[in-house]
Amino acid sequence: MNFDFSDDQKFLKEEARKFLAARCTSAVTRGVLNDDAKPFDRDLWQAIVDMGWTGAAIPEEFGGLGLGHVELCAIAEELGRVVAPIPFASAIYVFAEAVMKIASSAQKAALLPGVVAGAIIGCLATSDGPGPVSADRTTAELTNGRITGTKLPVTDGDIATHAIVLARSDAGPGLYLVDLAAEGVARERIETLDPTRSAARLSFQAAPCEPLGTEGEGAALLSGILDRAAVLFAFEQVGGADRCLDMAKTYALERYAFGRVIAGYQAIKHKLADMYVKTELARSSSYYGAWALASDAAELPEAAAAARIAASAAYDFAAKENVQTHGGMGFTWEVDCHLHLRRARQLALALGGPPVWRERLIRRLELRNAA
Repeated sequence: MNFDFSDDQKFLKEEARKFLAARCTSAVTRGVLNDDAKPFDRDLWQAIVDMGWTGAAIPEEFGGLGLGHVELCAIAEELGRVVAPIPFASAIYVFAEAVMKIASSAQKAALLPGVVAGAIIGCLATSDGPGPVSADRTTAELTNGRITGTKLPVTDGDIATHAIVLARSDAGPGLYLVDLAAEGVARERIETLDPTRSAARLSFQAAPCEPLGTEGEGAALLSGILDRAAVLFAFEQVGGADRCLDMAKTYALERYAFGRVIAGYQAIKHKLADMYVKTELARSSSYYGAWALASDAAELPEAAAAARIAASAAYDFAAKENVQTHGGMGFTWEVDCHLHLRRARQLALALGGPPVWRERLIRRLELRNAA
């Protein structure tokens, strides 16, 4: 079995890299980082919409390209390399996947064309504050078809048009679709380690909503959404880790110390080798996850958790070692190392931290072995 990209997928990946190298330089990312009034780069977002990436995995009947999830994984990897300051992850990895998987036919027809056009940006509002997300302990409540409660942090909640909200009802925990322009919705942007991927506190006061999927099955539905998103996040993290390795290697081959390039010193060689090994192991796990996602395989829960754990560890390690390889320069604002360190930490927490995913993997393996 070949887990590598096909020739067509490699071509897509190469073209995506060329496009992003020209349109998403570090200056673009820093433009968002340095401007509190600019939560994302709208020009880059529109360019990516025009390229059709927002509809890569969305069926043609809804205006998408219908390419498939492996192609979307290839795009995600390239977006991760450039620390793209756009809400692609929230809108596509999470919201679009959720709508395609659990929404009704009418909801798909109403939402997916807008997602493809970039007009609808969705977010996932499940967290009630610090600690793991739990469907059974969520504080938001559904009363007479309206939601009341607070969710934070909500990634891209300050710019999203719609939210998928986890709330309790008489039937049990469920997922509900909320138009954030409706009455009863208030949002407040909050500070994060990585301002290029913004977040907000969303407050709902009898806000109108509609069920997404079967009411009372919020825990199972949310778990499935997170599994699908985890694979795509893993590819973005692998792309970031790979870029950190390239940055560290390039600097090590150019920087001289005591009359020789620092790449010739054993300590630097070991750093680069360790970065390479961790990144390639994460890539292998991510390829397995891509296969499981594209084929909707029964192994998706385990594959997604394994990819998520490996990719989070690889990106965090590569980002830190990239700073260390650059030495004193690596800690400065002018050098781009901190852009990846910020994004690595932010992505690691976006769907629940590594301990959460390790627990999910162990629990799923135990259930599979007991069957």
